[in-house]
Amino acid sequence: MDIKEIKSVIESLLFVAGDAVSCKELSSVLNIDESTIKKIINQMIDYYNDEGRGIQIIEVNNSFQFCTRPEHYEYIERLVKPNTRQGLSQAALETLSIIAYKQPITKAQIEAIRGVKSDSSIARLAEKELIFEAGRQDGPGRPMIFCTTDNFLKLFGLKSISELPPLKELSEEQ
Repeated sequence: MDIKEIKSVIESLLFVAGDAVSCKELSSVLNIDESTIKKIINQMIDYYNDEGRGIQIIEVNNSFQFCTRPEHYEYIERLVKPNTRQGLSQAALETLSIIAYKQPITKAQIEAIRGVKSDSSIARLAEKELIFEAGRQDGPGRPMIFCTTDNFLKLFGLKSISELPPLKELSEEQ
């Protein structure tokens, strides 16, 4: 199979999948090593960007997905007329930030940082699929442990959690 055909097959797979497809899955389907798949996809990403195409390939946790360009949002909105989306409250954003930077983290740890109950914020974030229950902590009561999802990364345009901006700790005086 030549490079042109491999790129064509990758496009088809990403289009049909809709959601992100891991490099490992693409490697398995195409019977090509993961490093070669990654190089080819990076060429495709550059091509879509250089040509100013209406779609782009994004990377999220070593998985790849087609999506539209953010600068075309107003046109897409006119066509699709999405349901009014309710944003996140300040409390939910605070909770999400804590989870993103401190994950894996329990509800009690979140509440200790925020100083208030966080049940409804956690429920809202889970409902929006921005966080998930990653397991349970050993110890009394076996509390749930929360982490962010790939949807969180997509929403904030991150490839991985390591791309979060550095957290500046506030001193007691501030």
